[in-house]
Amino acid sequence: MASETRSSKAYVLGVGMTKFIKPRGLRQYPDLGYEAGIKAMLDAQINYDDVEHGVACFAYGDSTSGQRVFYQFGMSSIPIVNTGNACATGSVGLYLARTLVQSGKADCVLVVGFEKMNPGSLKSVWSDRPSSSGRFAAKMRELAEPSNSPLTVQYFANAGREYMTKYGAKKEDFAEIARVSHEHSQRNPYAQFQQKYSLKEIQDSPTIYSPLTKLQCSPTSDGAAAAVIVSERFLATRPHLKGQAILMAGQAFCTDSPKTFGNSAMELVGETRVALQHNLGLGGAVVVNVYKRADGQANIKISDGEVAKHSWLGYNPAVEARGITSNDAERVRSKKHRNDFALGETADRIRAVANL
Repeated sequence: MASETRSSKAYVLGVGMTKFIKPRGLRQYPDLGYEAGIKAMLDAQINYDDVEHGVACFAYGDSTSGQRVFYQFGMSSIPIVNTGNACATGSVGLYLARTLVQSGKADCVLVVGFEKMNPGSLKSVWSDRPSSSGRFAAKMRELAEPSNSPLTVQYFANAGREYMTKYGAKKEDFAEIARVSHEHSQRNPYAQFQQKYSLKEIQDSPTIYSPLTKLQCSPTSDGAAAAVIVSERFLATRPHLKGQAILMAGQAFCTDSPKTFGNSAMELVGETRVALQHNLGLGGAVVVNVYKRADGQANIKISDGEVAKHSWLGYNPAVEARGITSNDAERVRSKKHRNDFALGETADRIRAVANL
């Protein structure tokens, strides 16, 4: 158990992810979170009994959805925090985990982010109370003509229009960003869509809100991802894992300033100039992360077979998206505090997905 006075660097020891799919009710959030968490612990080569703190990340769901997911790994009475901060939700979870490790309050933290969404554009779930982003929408209506287009698209498209006016950018400059992303998707086995498009095809797709077209807009998705964050002391007791640990070398988390509600569409969404990993939660949060290898060595090219040989997953998850098996789960679920009643029907649903 970590001491409360010790300071430590924080490392990403393992990660896991599900394939992201269209929100059509095919999978439930407990299954998604379970799969991602099992994969992350397999990748980190730990058991849930090693985990001292849990962080659950989601924007749509009941307040203790995290416990519903984590109890499937084991009911070890550890603290479990549920957090939501729009599109920065997952990164805020990493921020909390790093803070816990750096403060010395935990040596091993499991972060699991999961989302089950509704089809179509994003909408507020609560119709009987003020929206958390209501003042942002009000300011946008001051800065641009009202439109029936999805609000989220309007925010960023208006910022794009201002950028074009201010810096001379063209519509095709924004379309090129989408072209590159779609091109990369062909090699991402976890992507909902895996098809490349030409610049012309992207620009000729239906306009949602100029200058943005359909192929420049992110789809809603169901999916989950997880990470195991550990301390130096945790690694010291497992020196064979140091080569796979990634140092969380730098991190920043901030919210809005008064200029957000000034007279700039760019400032309204948060103008970012430089970021290695940047997750913007529209309406109040942004997190930037910088990572480096813990051993200070340069990366070398290794084969998928070499990765499979040393990984508990048995394959290279960077290039292949597989489900999990009951044997995978048995290897990392708690040995001391597991409760199959808490698992419910998740195991059966996981097996059904594997057989599709």
